[in-house]
Amino acid sequence: MSKKFIFLLILAVTTLFPSPCRAQSDAYLETRVISIEEQQPRQILGSQVTYQKLKLLITAGDLKGETIIVENGLLPIANPQIYQINHRLLVAPSQDFDGNNVYNIVDYIRRDALFLITIIFLISTLVIARLKGLTSILAMLFSFFIIFAFILPQILAGKSPILITLLGSAIIIPVTFPLSHGFNKKTGVAILSTLISLSITGFLASFFVKISHLTGFSTEEAAFLQAQTLGVVNIKGLLLSGIIIASLGILDDITISQSAIVQQLIKANPAQKTSQLFSSAMSIGRDHIASMVNTLILVYTGAAMPLLLLFVSGTHPFSEIINYEIVAEEIIRTMAGSIGLVLAVPIAALLAVRFLKK
Repeated sequence: MSKKFIFLLILAVTTLFPSPCRAQSDAYLETRVISIEEQQPRQILGSQVTYQKLKLLITAGDLKGETIIVENGLLPIANPQIYQINHRLLVAPSQDFDGNNVYNIVDYIRRDALFLITIIFLISTLVIARLKGLTSILAMLFSFFIIFAFILPQILAGKSPILITLLGSAIIIPVTFPLSHGFNKKTGVAILSTLISLSITGFLASFFVKISHLTGFSTEEAAFLQAQTLGVVNIKGLLLSGIIIASLGILDDITISQSAIVQQLIKANPAQKTSQLFSSAMSIGRDHIASMVNTLILVYTGAAMPLLLLFVSGTHPFSEIINYEIVAEEIIRTMAGSIGLVLAVPIAALLAVRFLKK
């Protein structure tokens, strides 16, 4: 789970459960483009833009059924949009200095696409994984429930993001692991291994965030969230919270795999010595480390493509780019998660040998 996703989750909670310390913002209007009254190219501030006058039908809320006129392309922007008939748009209403109603297009309405891809995910998981798929979906829903019902509200209330996230993880792990992998010794070993590895990851992240003087304010989302919550949220702690939650998902895979490996090795040769068992588990675990570290790097790389373009643009030296806080955050996030992953392999193998051998 990326830092941006954590910010968006908190903003969602501030919408669902508004804090008494802030006023409610004006509601957006859900609309659909029913006609294009005018469309032509224009020169504005030395740039050519496509001007549109759109007629929109309000499709939800108290004003449902009414139509409004919205102008698009009044100013040159970095990412201009040209809207078509039947496009569903989110519109922000306001008033000008003369008291006239003014409408600005905020974004597309994407719920239908999000709902569709979620349905495809659920169906494919249930069809292929069957009962395991069902229990894993229940585990996922429980994780989101704890995040929305406990972690995010507590962070919004001004509690320590690190402490709350660790407590939330301590609730999530013992419930979701058995749901996904069954109630057995193998799962118990994975739970204990994950808790230990997650604590190490959190300590490393906290230490290096401190000595590298990261503030958490490297993005616009951080500043917006600080203003939205009137400074209640600890942004630096939120950065660490995101690292811990992201690591939790990765550690689930590595610890349960190592536990399963040891369990199968014991079944194959119950008379095998403890040292040999540990050595065999580590031999397989090293291959797992190699693939998982590569996967982790690629996941963070995919989420940080604009940052990587800075490295190849040639406009600034490497030593300067790597010193930017937004770049340093991603490096520490990746390295802390990778170290926790690497250490989880011997921790899980050792605990599995210790408890499953009996």
